[in-house]
Amino acid sequence: MGQALFWGAVAGGANLLGALIVMAVALPQKLIGYIMALGTGALIGAVAFELLVEAMEISGLMYIALGFLGGALIFTFLDILVTRKGGMHRKRSGHGKDAPSNSEASAGMAIFLGTIMDAIPETAMIGLGLAQGGGIGFALIAAVFISNLPEGISSTTGLQKGGFHKKKVLFMWVFVVLVSALSSLIGYTFLENAPTDIQALISAFAAGGIIAMVASTMMPEAHEKGGPIIGFITALGIFITLMLQQI
Repeated sequence: MGQALFWGAVAGGANLLGALIVMAVALPQKLIGYIMALGTGALIGAVAFELLVEAMEISGLMYIALGFLGGALIFTFLDILVTRKGGMHRKRSGHGKDAPSNSEASAGMAIFLGTIMDAIPETAMIGLGLAQGGGIGFALIAAVFISNLPEGISSTTGLQKGGFHKKKVLFMWVFVVLVSALSSLIGYTFLENAPTDIQALISAFAAGGIIAMVASTMMPEAHEKGGPIIGFITALGIFITLMLQQI
């Protein structure tokens, strides 16, 4: 239980670290895109090599299909709601046409809520992995951490351009760290003694939410910032996750 809290907080803490970095130094947009592409690949690898493989080992295709497609569908529905309020800027640095211009306070809060929505399935995966008896999944934790770092960088810049003061932004990211830790703990607690079919369904549910999030937010933003080379960097992220699986 303590490990679930700790590693969930570590993974979620990447958002806070990204905020601190961007407040201290202005990073090139291409670099942000490269980090985001690496995180995209790492998350895809973690979903494929950890969650779905482990779910297939303990249950059948029906439960995995229900969980995976259900997770993707629910995330997509929530993403549509948040996007309509301005939450698409949670992955944006707030430059040019992407800068919040209308209802900035509302858009800033939507960025914050959207970030929490992204963090919940990511860190829940960590708790799920611990509950399934696999120990600490360093590949999974690294994938979530790498993906959260550019989100903290981009979202913080967008929030500041939307009128949020530094202290308030930092407080919001600390709250995200707490949510991440609790999400990991809930994932662990809920599955610790659950039947294997339920474990597989919920693992697949988290996996579906992650893939939907990556496709709708991280991949487009990474390509926009980094250009065509992000295809190779994304593949590199998947490969790194595969290598971390051997640890």
